[in-house]
Amino acid sequence: MDKDDLQCIITRKKRTQNTLSDGNKYSRRKFNSQVIGGVIAFAVSPNLLAQDILRSKKEVEWYNAEDIGVEGKGWADTKRYFDRLPSKAEGIVRDPVWELSRHSAGMCVRFISDSPNIYIRYKLLSENLSMSHMPATGVSGVDLYGEDSQGIDRWVSVVRPEEQNIDTSLAKGLAAGSRSYTIYLPLYNGVEYLDIGIENGSIFKPLQPRIEKPILFYGTSIMQGACASRPGLAIPAILGRRLRRPTINLGFSGNGWMEAEVASLLAELNPCVFVIDCLPNMNEESVSERTIPLVKKLREVHTKTPILLVEDRSFTNTPFFPSFETYHNKSRAALKRSFSKLTESGVENIYYLDGDNLLGNDGEGATDGSHPNDLGMVRYADAYEPVLRSILEKHPSRLPNNKIID
Repeated sequence: MDKDDLQCIITRKKRTQNTLSDGNKYSRRKFNSQVIGGVIAFAVSPNLLAQDILRSKKEVEWYNAEDIGVEGKGWADTKRYFDRLPSKAEGIVRDPVWELSRHSAGMCVRFISDSPNIYIRYKLLSENLSMSHMPATGVSGVDLYGEDSQGIDRWVSVVRPEEQNIDTSLAKGLAAGSRSYTIYLPLYNGVEYLDIGIENGSIFKPLQPRIEKPILFYGTSIMQGACASRPGLAIPAILGRRLRRPTINLGFSGNGWMEAEVASLLAELNPCVFVIDCLPNMNEESVSERTIPLVKKLREVHTKTPILLVEDRSFTNTPFFPSFETYHNKSRAALKRSFSKLTESGVENIYYLDGDNLLGNDGEGATDGSHPNDLGMVRYADAYEPVLRSILEKHPSRLPNNKIID
């Protein structure tokens, strides 16, 4: 770094302080990377300084995710923009559920661009970037997908977080041409703000959150995304791409308990399908006690919306532990009894998915025997997809203007 570059950074720092003096620390207007990029790199990571100096010599236009609109949010009235439950849920749901709701699992930002380079900057809520069984790319990373020439969404790149404040290149040297992109947000961390950067003069067309009724997934750590290596490999994200539908991820790690307080919140939403996949966090008794009340609560408001009840997966090492098989069999039997009682009592549009093959049968689908690895996530989606396709064909959802979605 020469003296001119250092002076350039100092000058930009002064401009940044003036620009942000109105108290709006992260303005929703687009910014020039000459204002911010080099300063953050110098303050946080000297190793990135040269990269950011090069970037600062070209203008980068920044767009704030809140201005674009985030898909995958069930409620607008959240305490923080990227929270998954409404602000009123604090103090109503148990504290662990509330804290997990601050994670941005299932949210995504969509846009069209022809920029050869895409940049990202965001701040994470927690300094805990990874877990012992799940990498930082899945816990705290953002994941970029792009639409190829066949109209299929394919993986492009992922951020590998090393600190809470991230300002980095997400993809460089992209193929020429305009295409749609999707950025998936972290699965097990929260986000304070998120900005997307493109080269000055490039096309940037925000894609507003789709207005089709979403598929709502309520479940456990598995549904939240443990232990996918990337946010785009969580079960709802995979199925959203395959089915071309928006999804809402309400997986709560260790806390998918079919609680009445959560059921009341679910009933406030208007999805095309309710998916209930809570058995990994429940035993025979709790399944027997809570399944029917949960379904009845949903039916009070949504008399015809399909509901899919999903069995527990089998631990991948079950053949070596007889107690595991006993546990699975009991909770599954309890769910099946509840399903039978509901259908016999006249509850319609309720469906059932067996759990035997959710992780496959070769023992290779989980990180720790319980939580799916990437292979397991794909297998889960493979099991879900035909069932959900069949449900959606029988119950086509409608737009606000009552136009049927094909």
